[in-house]
Amino acid sequence: MRAMPPPSVIVAASEFETSRLRLVASEPSMSRQVLAFVARNQAHFAPWDPPTPEGFFTVRGQRERLLKSRRAFAAGEAFRYWLYTLDDPTRVVGQAHIFSISRGAFHSAMLGYQLDQDQQGSGLMHEALQTLLAEMFSDRVRLHRIQAAHLPENLRSAAVLARLGFQPEGLAKNYLFINGQWRDHVINALLNPQFLGAPAY
Repeated sequence: MRAMPPPSVIVAASEFETSRLRLVASEPSMSRQVLAFVARNQAHFAPWDPPTPEGFFTVRGQRERLLKSRRAFAAGEAFRYWLYTLDDPTRVVGQAHIFSISRGAFHSAMLGYQLDQDQQGSGLMHEALQTLLAEMFSDRVRLHRIQAAHLPENLRSAAVLARLGFQPEGLAKNYLFINGQWRDHVINALLNPQFLGAPAY
């Protein structure tokens, strides 16, 4: 039986279903499916993502990553979901990650996401993030602000965020080390319109 978290720990739902997708929280049993996803998209993600650590493209490396994500999820520190289409329930086609959660007077977090190269332009990421953001802004998780960053030339990512209602806030210089150099990023944020009153500390 799974242990219940302490009352102070906020834990999101571990699974969602949309019209075309299942979003599932990390489990070590998914290591081969996740490895297949990152391996077939290695070249596709390289221009946009930080360098991967040694052992990343191995079953063991992905299992350790999934275990770490599961622990963070249970502690309410980060919520990573893997995307499966309903018509192919064993193939990972993307991920969405809420991380760097800060409470106190902030109640904010960062958003990251990836979609399989073969699924680009399908609207699947918009569908997934709509559901994820609704959970993050719900009374269960109760975040006030979610921030997402993208390279200025990543127009597809900019369009995804704009469609979800994110507002650009400015350019962060030398924000992340990407593809061999420090790169500027556009900072975007979405505020929870239902977050009323003072935050809980």
